[in-house]
Amino acid sequence: MLLKDLIRKYDIPAPRYTSYPTVPFWSRKPEPAEWVDCLSRGLAPTGAAWACYIHIPFCESLCTFCGCNNVITRNHGVEEPYVQLLLKELACYLREVPLLAERPLRQLHLGGGSPTFLSAQSLQALLLPLVKGGLRLAPGFEASVEVDPRLTSREQLKALADLGFSRLSLGVQDFTPEVQRLVNRKQPYEVTARAFEDGRALGYKSINLDLIYGLAGQTPATMAMSLEKTLSLRPDRIALYSFALVPWIKPQQRLFKDEDLPKAEAKRALYELGREALLKAGYLEVGMDHFALPEDPLALAMKDGSLHRNFMGYTESRTDVMVGLGVSSISEAPDCFHQNEKVFPVYQAAMAEDRIPTLRGHVLSKSDQQRRQQILRFMTQLKVELEDEAQAADARQFLAPMLEDGLVSLQGRSLSLTEAGRPFLRNACVFFDEHLRQQRPETKTFSQVI
Repeated sequence: MLLKDLIRKYDIPAPRYTSYPTVPFWSRKPEPAEWVDCLSRGLAPTGAAWACYIHIPFCESLCTFCGCNNVITRNHGVEEPYVQLLLKELACYLREVPLLAERPLRQLHLGGGSPTFLSAQSLQALLLPLVKGGLRLAPGFEASVEVDPRLTSREQLKALADLGFSRLSLGVQDFTPEVQRLVNRKQPYEVTARAFEDGRALGYKSINLDLIYGLAGQTPATMAMSLEKTLSLRPDRIALYSFALVPWIKPQQRLFKDEDLPKAEAKRALYELGREALLKAGYLEVGMDHFALPEDPLALAMKDGSLHRNFMGYTESRTDVMVGLGVSSISEAPDCFHQNEKVFPVYQAAMAEDRIPTLRGHVLSKSDQQRRQQILRFMTQLKVELEDEAQAADARQFLAPMLEDGLVSLQGRSLSLTEAGRPFLRNACVFFDEHLRQQRPETKTFSQVI
């Protein structure tokens, strides 16, 4: 069957599976003491380490494609109060979960929003207590940051490098002026190149560029131009994300006209064009939507089977506990998920009461935990062992169309994604999703697979 016919057949709404169960199916919210217990159990093993994600929600302008939780403002007077809120939340966690101070911190990631909305001084005030204070840093500790090149100065990058940050991710999305106009993100190539070159000069050992395919106004010609400019910088990693059209969640996406957006096979053709160019340039395809140079740790982790994936994306080292700080941040433990309050004033009120700012979460059942591990394995290694013959029989029935079309392979209890099946990884993961299979949403919930 031709790819265009497969796309027509399989282009359905499906989760991206950054968690399992996915957020719409979180049902049993943990009580505060229960969440603290889940974290403590996750950190109890002697060799346990943890990761920390810090959400900086501020942006000076709104990109119309954006699906992130953000606060649009040009008032930089919000920086210092927010830094104090984050430090207060960290102190709250350290008080409630003493093992966080005893176990080593393996990964630290700043995301947003735009983390470099914060000045160099604000970044130092936030991060010094974490990386130079009382926390233990693991051998091989890694710190990474997402930056908007339009807001990023050499001073900020130097401040982060001095604090041990070694990984840098530059938001680009597309280099075409007309596409940038349509998505409200004017960012000349020279601005990105300057931030990239500053990062290289300051010693960042891994630099990533984020691109998006499926944006308004994109064509094969514009995609080819963006890829040419991207490859001229030779980043260590490239993320080539599918534009997730979810206007029922993000109203600004309603500003796009239907005719401006490439859809289905036209959209996938943009990815295939990008994939071909990146593979030809020597990059390896890693999991879903990611590419890395062969010597990059992400590519090496894929080869040796240690590749991991969590709310921060693909990573080469695994931690079973991640603590998210800041408005809307998500945390995880082996048997529980937790999300902070998403509305800024409500988050502020929780911190004024000196309590963990819980919005929602989910305590995982034994079945949830098993399926979570299978999805994680499939999303990172593109193959997984099924639990028993009963699950294998279920797979043969549920995945029969994908088996017939050569998109997945089932040998005994070993399920694998084929090369032809790569565009449909999310479809295959639906097999493991007991919640989605049992409770099909009646309203629009997930973006399309393609």
